[in-house]
Amino acid sequence: MSFLTSLVAFFVAIAILVAIHEFGHYWVAKKLGVKVLRFSIGFGRPLWKKVSGPDQTEYVVAAIPLGGYVKMLDEREGDVPDDELDRAFNRQPVGTRIAVVAAGPLANFLFAIVAYALMYAVGVNGIKPVIGEVVPDSVAAQSELLPGATIVAVNGKETPSWESATLSLINNALDTGMVEVTQRTSAGNVEKRYLDLGDAGNLLSEGDVLTNIGLKPWRPRIDAVFGKLIETGPASHAGLKPGDRVLRVNGEAIDSWEQLVLQIREHPGKALSLEVLRNGTDLRYKLVPDSVEDNGVTIGRIGAMPEIDQQQMDAMRVTVRYGMFEAVAKGAQRTWDMSVLTLRVMWKMLTGQASLKNISGPLTIAEYAGVSALIGGAAFLSFLGIVSVSLGVLNLLPVPVLDGGHLLFYFIELLKGGPVSETTEAVGQRIGLALLGSLMFLAFYNDISRLLS
Repeated sequence: MSFLTSLVAFFVAIAILVAIHEFGHYWVAKKLGVKVLRFSIGFGRPLWKKVSGPDQTEYVVAAIPLGGYVKMLDEREGDVPDDELDRAFNRQPVGTRIAVVAAGPLANFLFAIVAYALMYAVGVNGIKPVIGEVVPDSVAAQSELLPGATIVAVNGKETPSWESATLSLINNALDTGMVEVTQRTSAGNVEKRYLDLGDAGNLLSEGDVLTNIGLKPWRPRIDAVFGKLIETGPASHAGLKPGDRVLRVNGEAIDSWEQLVLQIREHPGKALSLEVLRNGTDLRYKLVPDSVEDNGVTIGRIGAMPEIDQQQMDAMRVTVRYGMFEAVAKGAQRTWDMSVLTLRVMWKMLTGQASLKNISGPLTIAEYAGVSALIGGAAFLSFLGIVSVSLGVLNLLPVPVLDGGHLLFYFIELLKGGPVSETTEAVGQRIGLALLGSLMFLAFYNDISRLLS
């Protein structure tokens, strides 16, 4: 996957989600009689601008595509003509201001429902939740989950794929800590097992949730048999052919493709002696792996891909698809589940029960955007859904400078019968900026740490 693909997918996703969020503010403001001066996607110098409508609203696409804003008529930001005072945002009843501010996050949640509904209508491709390995002495091993078994349900909810199984495990673990897992063994027996996942710190520590539990999903065994060879690669130049089975490298027996790759990676630019089996005949070849840079490390490559048992892979794939009405219901449920899960994980981070390394920044998001775009439409819709939910939840946090901070001030105004003082609001803004800056720094730090590792 190219950097350009990730970059384009990231900017497309951000543009869509920001436009949806700001449109929520814009649409409700217009409906409630507030004059909108500008609708901007991005910050900084305008790249494109159009003035339209009876209010001569400016519609702008700006140079920095990491956000956006809706600028409304407001006495706190400039002079307002006497004949338009009734349309100024600051002159609106507190209920109107709450509705306008809450509309942005609400638009993100509504968009997530639509994205997930379309995803389910198109069909979500996944892998059956078949256990490959169970790590000894892990929580999974103590609960007697078995290699080769299929996880068919978690707390009674069907889990057709690893994605649904993982989400159900996390949600139910955060609920009660004790999770009922129904497994169908390779012999066909259906058994109930109970996982004690009450230690959220272990469950949500750095790394993959399944790894923290002690489960390794099924992976196909890939033999050391050449599939496709790159014509200009060392393997092809040496005379190797598709279908050749590697028996030994430098005299060491090779049992799998993974073992072969390890040998090749460790010998960049150094001659290797390969013993291969072709049509029942043992043959010997010498080749020198190319030296390439991979994340700052020099490794060897020979321009070869393995032979994959496609029938075996197809048997493990599953597609989850619903009719449109059921897809909408599933989309709404998925949006609710992801919103609650996001809040729960945030709380666990604040209380030290989950690793702060789970926070991702724009670099990681861009990578996921690129990967999902390459996989297909359903995967990209899923990516848009989760990021839209995250934006909605984040913006509702009671932190000044965010929508939730403004809503907090407005609810205080309702309780006390008057607005908070300008001093209180200014102090809150500074605190909010500091918190937001710290979060952004942590996200960038995690991104860079992932890249370096």
